[in-house]
Amino acid sequence: MAALLVGVSACQTPEEAPVPADLLPKEKMIPLLADLHVLEAQVENSRLSPDSARALFLVQQKAELWKREITDSAFHRSFRYYSIHGKDLDEIYGAVIDTLNKREAKFAPKPAEKAVPPGWAK
Repeated sequence: MAALLVGVSACQTPEEAPVPADLLPKEKMIPLLADLHVLEAQVENSRLSPDSARALFLVQQKAELWKREITDSAFHRSFRYYSIHGKDLDEIYGAVIDTLNKREAKFAPKPAEKAVPPGWAK
């Protein structure tokens, strides 16, 4: 998730980091980050050159933000704020992982019932 981690300031402590006026609530960050991680995986699997893949990701990231009516600056400020507050980021990413696991389980193939030969009782 290198694309999302660019620009995270490690110089500030949680006490020094002001809360952005346009801070996205955790409830908005969780599904957004889950979708961005899926998007990133799709782009990485596209077999494009690194420069083209990055350009594609940035365009699609911007489209995802636009769809949700979130400015990219609000997203980056919010991500930076939560990154400085590690406990908050841990909580967010715990929920992101749960979300992605639920999505994966939803689309995972169901195990087929064992075939019973004709005439055998079930």
